[in-house]
Amino acid sequence: MKPFDLIPIFSYLLSRGKCRHCNSRVSLVYPLGELATGLLFVWIYLNFGNSWETLIGLLLVSLSVIITVSDLKYMLIPNRILLAFAPLFLVLRFLYPMESVWLHFWGAIAGGGVLLFIVVITRGGMGLGDVKLFCLLGWVLGLYNIIPAFLIACLIGSVVGGVLLLFKLIKPKQPIPFGPFLLIGSLLSSAYGSTIINFYLSIFN
Repeated sequence: MKPFDLIPIFSYLLSRGKCRHCNSRVSLVYPLGELATGLLFVWIYLNFGNSWETLIGLLLVSLSVIITVSDLKYMLIPNRILLAFAPLFLVLRFLYPMESVWLHFWGAIAGGGVLLFIVVITRGGMGLGDVKLFCLLGWVLGLYNIIPAFLIACLIGSVVGGVLLLFKLIKPKQPIPFGPFLLIGSLLSSAYGSTIINFYLSIFN
């Protein structure tokens, strides 16, 4: 590929969505993924500014886009992707914890533990890839932020699943990928976790 072909979005538009060499159609997933990544990068920077949280957030966005595409297309969360990001998150969160490192440790235990419990009681209703993903996200977010992340994921997943069933786009009991919802919840919680927690607490006060 030439440098021209590597320019995000513009290379797709200028080539009219086709490969310049074989003239085959290029999937719309690629420019949409590039657009989403760029917009989310800007959103992360606007939220965290010049800080280590921005670097962690950019890594989280990158992981989210890759896993979302993989899970939607193949119903698979690859171990090699998680293993590629895990050392970076482990080191950065150990050096720059949001609060106590122990809260991140317990966040990982809670994230992985809750989904593992769901896997057991539903007898495989959720994949182990989701368990490993949410365990890693629990380390990144910490114990307090992993809670709203899970609630948001369940809420969005339920709404999307309900809409798909309503319009008969999926069959009853047909599995849908849950990884993207976990990642959406985690991204929102990373930026607005404390606000979400305070909102929930205000309901019961």
